[in-house]
Amino acid sequence: MSELPDRQAINAVIAGHYADPFALLGMHQTEHGLVVRALLPDASDVWVIETRTGRQCAQLSCHDSRGFFSGVIPRRKNPFRYQLAVTWHGEQNLIDDAYRFGPLLAELDSWLLAEGTHLRPYETMGAHADVLDGVIGTRFSLWAPNAQRVSVVGEFNYWDGRRHPMRFRRESGVWELFVPAARHGQLYKFEIIDAFGQLRLKADPYAFEAQMRPETASMICGIPEKVEMAAERKAANAFDAPISIYEVHLGSWRRHTDDNYWLSYHELAEQLIPYVKEMGFTHIELLPINEHPFDGSWGYQPLGMYAPTRRFGPRDDFRQFIAVAHAAGINVLLDWVPGHFPADDFGLATFDGTELYEHGDPREGFHQDWNTLIYNYGRREVSNYLAGNALYWMERFGIDGLRVDAVASMIYRDYSRKEGEWIPNSYGGRENLEAISFLQYTNRTLGRAAAGSITVAEESTDYPGVTRPPETGGLGFWFKWNLGWMHDTLDYMALDPVHRKYHHNLLTFGMLYNYTENFVLPLSHDEVVHGKRSILDRMPGDAWQKFANLRAYYGWMWAFPGKKLLFMGNEFAQGKEWNHDISLDWHLLEGEDNWHHGVQRLVRDLNLTYRHYAPMHQLDFDPAGFEWLVVDDSENSVFVFVRRDCDGNEIIVATNFTPVPRHDYRFGINQPGGWREILNTDAGHYHGSNLTNDGTVYSQPITRHQREHSISLTLPPLATIWLCKEAQ
Repeated sequence: MSELPDRQAINAVIAGHYADPFALLGMHQTEHGLVVRALLPDASDVWVIETRTGRQCAQLSCHDSRGFFSGVIPRRKNPFRYQLAVTWHGEQNLIDDAYRFGPLLAELDSWLLAEGTHLRPYETMGAHADVLDGVIGTRFSLWAPNAQRVSVVGEFNYWDGRRHPMRFRRESGVWELFVPAARHGQLYKFEIIDAFGQLRLKADPYAFEAQMRPETASMICGIPEKVEMAAERKAANAFDAPISIYEVHLGSWRRHTDDNYWLSYHELAEQLIPYVKEMGFTHIELLPINEHPFDGSWGYQPLGMYAPTRRFGPRDDFRQFIAVAHAAGINVLLDWVPGHFPADDFGLATFDGTELYEHGDPREGFHQDWNTLIYNYGRREVSNYLAGNALYWMERFGIDGLRVDAVASMIYRDYSRKEGEWIPNSYGGRENLEAISFLQYTNRTLGRAAAGSITVAEESTDYPGVTRPPETGGLGFWFKWNLGWMHDTLDYMALDPVHRKYHHNLLTFGMLYNYTENFVLPLSHDEVVHGKRSILDRMPGDAWQKFANLRAYYGWMWAFPGKKLLFMGNEFAQGKEWNHDISLDWHLLEGEDNWHHGVQRLVRDLNLTYRHYAPMHQLDFDPAGFEWLVVDDSENSVFVFVRRDCDGNEIIVATNFTPVPRHDYRFGINQPGGWREILNTDAGHYHGSNLTNDGTVYSQPITRHQREHSISLTLPPLATIWLCKEAQ
């Protein structure tokens, strides 16, 4: 190329349509000698300065009033390090030229990104502080294979897309640029001329921090340091560990009383974490905190998959919140949404003019229930973007596990679709084979790269093997929400006690499939919104019976095989539905001690007792850990079962789901001796009627239920009791 490009090339680069800016701008060897070209809108004077000596080498001539400068460096043949002394509005600035730096993306990274197997794509993509050839700046990378041109714009270049067009790496579809002096805390976006020549302004899919909504820019902040997973945290996630999860929406757990504004991450660390610890929960699960545009989505329509929301403070404050939880002995789970994303213009939708992240056909790419777009898991780069994100939260924030939202909507192509509204897979079936492969790959990757962390599936169908290894055809999750158990038991509890004997099977059916998966028993946020009423308000009867029913149900839930999950507010029996715009009804706990205090104390004692006694959790997923003692007394709506640990120690659990006390209720037992009541949901401490089995109840050699020994108990009305065998 000559010293001065033709007018067409100059016009194209100024208009932002030049395909390869590095072929034109920067330092080049030409037949006329060493040439430097620069695009510097509004500059009046430009000199080339040799960095080593600080000498002026040449003044560049302005060949276009819109800011195109060029000049030959006299007596120089070989490229050298240089800077540009640029005068803008009478003031001279010494800058480094972004177009003097070579390619950024390493060959191996490029290969792995294109292959979709990069373990940590976030270490390469997005915005990263760097020092190149002694120059401090930020390197930017963006995947947009069908774009005609991509520029990085931000506070460092007046949001002017002409100033920093990027280099295109055709082999991977990645655009890259090192921008000298772009620094931590500055805002940026990518200006894209898409496949059809339309101008688009997009946030960075890999942004590590973002502006507070409704603003949408990304923020340069660097990748967080790695957080090692301590042995104690790994042990707390184990299959044989007691796991009791407190599910929380950070924006409405508690708010400032004067202005109804959110608590910050710092304030939540000071208030929420001690409360969770005091209540005896082992884990806290956060509704999605990924950056999202709409408060009413509760985070379930995220667009900043790599950025914690700014609603509660900066990113590093969120990391500190997690550190405080860990210091208190509480593991942190994060709701994760890899199933769909909203169609906001600044986000992933038609990213480079094509359906890049989503499917082009709405029968595959549009979610009818939520008006969102569905990821194209068959595109390697998309699956890699999501799988890398899962590892990112584990490694860089110390998240202990992910609860994966709406798995059924991912693995079935006909999910919530009528005939003709979906496209079968390559074998003519309804399974989304690409989504299944993605989930298997992600779970397998976390098992290797983030050992000790867990994933929990919200999967609402009977898809086989959700918690079985991918090698055997399973999805590879550690746990699955038992939504069947949840629906059956809530339906049972909503019945008037006089009718419960006709629906006895609703409480026994769960054991027929209990060992097909590793289950979590959830009473989640989904059960206290959209007209479903609060859990308390679903209970039948007057106020006394509502609270007694709820206490009995909690006693049953904490004793039943499976890990536990309770949404915030349920632990003190909030009376109304959850509202994400206001605080929980903490005023119910003000004033004199009342029924709400009683439920709160019960949940705390359930957690502590459940954690203390190994039979209540050690063999959750082993048939040896559970045995019915009384399963067929539908007439009295009484259930009795045993929980057992590896050493054969037993806890007896008995529940009376009618408001009628059952005196001298006799049933057979496995281990004769004395049995002590360790928990009674009817205790006066919980504002029950205080009908208890005082002291120790001793068995007798009286045959009942095919067992040689039995005990006789008093079963309080609408209550669950736990009994522990006394040491001999």
